[in-house]
Amino acid sequence: MFTRPPSALRDFLTGEAGGGVLLMAAAAAAMVLANMPGDVGHLYHALVHAEIGPELTPKLGPMTVHLWINDGLMAIFFLLVGLEIKRELADGELSSWRRRRLPFIAAAAGMIVPAGVYLAVTAAKPGLSGGWAVPAATDIAFAIGVMALLGSRVPASLKLMLTAIAIVDDMGAVAIIAMAYTQGINMAALVAALAILLLMIGLNRYGVRLLWPYLLGFFALWYFVLLSGVHATVAGVLTAMTVPIKERAESLEEVGPLHRLEQAVHPWSAYLIVPLFGFVNAGVLLNAEALGNLLTPLPLGVAAGLFFGKQVGIFSGIWLAVRSGFAERPSGASWTQIYGTALLCGIGFTMSLFIGALAFPHSSALVEQAKIGIIAGSLLSAIAGYGLLRIAGRRTV
Repeated sequence: MFTRPPSALRDFLTGEAGGGVLLMAAAAAAMVLANMPGDVGHLYHALVHAEIGPELTPKLGPMTVHLWINDGLMAIFFLLVGLEIKRELADGELSSWRRRRLPFIAAAAGMIVPAGVYLAVTAAKPGLSGGWAVPAATDIAFAIGVMALLGSRVPASLKLMLTAIAIVDDMGAVAIIAMAYTQGINMAALVAALAILLLMIGLNRYGVRLLWPYLLGFFALWYFVLLSGVHATVAGVLTAMTVPIKERAESLEEVGPLHRLEQAVHPWSAYLIVPLFGFVNAGVLLNAEALGNLLTPLPLGVAAGLFFGKQVGIFSGIWLAVRSGFAERPSGASWTQIYGTALLCGIGFTMSLFIGALAFPHSSALVEQAKIGIIAGSLLSAIAGYGLLRIAGRRTV
């Protein structure tokens, strides 16, 4: 009998989603430390921005703790994202067009509507249009972490739907990062990166199943993508697309390179890299001035995009797709539960923080304002989604 190979993604869904809970704890710790009086708050910011490495490119300057995590370790996170995208497209929940319909429609609407809400709110303030993509992303770890707290109150079909939507959402986010937030292209470095990528594709075509050549290629690709001006994390997704996958293995011992790499990377990503990212990026000053800025266009646009835009876009996309007969409603899930899941998709923490830093690279003040909006919108979405799903229980109306 066929036995499905192990999946880090499915393990994450069926377990306690500890990575999401750890991310919440790391983000909370960062906010507490950043707002501590005296030397403690200064020490947190000094640690985050401490210079600990060489200058890899004049564009970034000397490497700091913040840069190594955001541009270095997060490339490994994006490698995992890419592996999961490839796995689900080839041998998972997105392996057929019938299965892809609902998450693709929901994710597309869930990116377009929040961007539109953001642009509408910030239209009167010049210089903010570049942040349109900040509320367009969903944080899968955070959202699944909140959903995991509900246990059996949420049917498995909704967990899979949320994951599929988040994966498609990640595809869009990667495309946005590569195309909308790339400046000052270094053509020589870009050509070198392309040559490495073609070499890795060739390794796959010639049947190389050892992982180490692809890992060496990943680090080389990361370096040249960094030098090229395209954000270095894109190298993770590109590498994942070249790693061979063995579909429908006959036993757990026969899984291919992609499955092995996914299993190896997932714990490091979920329990170290993503929490570290949350820790160094969530340390927002929540003083009277910052809270007063919450109703200014940038944070208000981000928060409104995440809280209102996501729920409206995703729920309306699902409702229209199901009512028109284009896609099937998740089995065992009520419309109330689907709406609660759409609310959870407004948790955009990790990806939104990441895109926020790229959207306003020359203004730390705007980045901080975006963070306030991200935290507010994500918190509202988490509380509202959790509350509604808890009340909805297992009703099917």
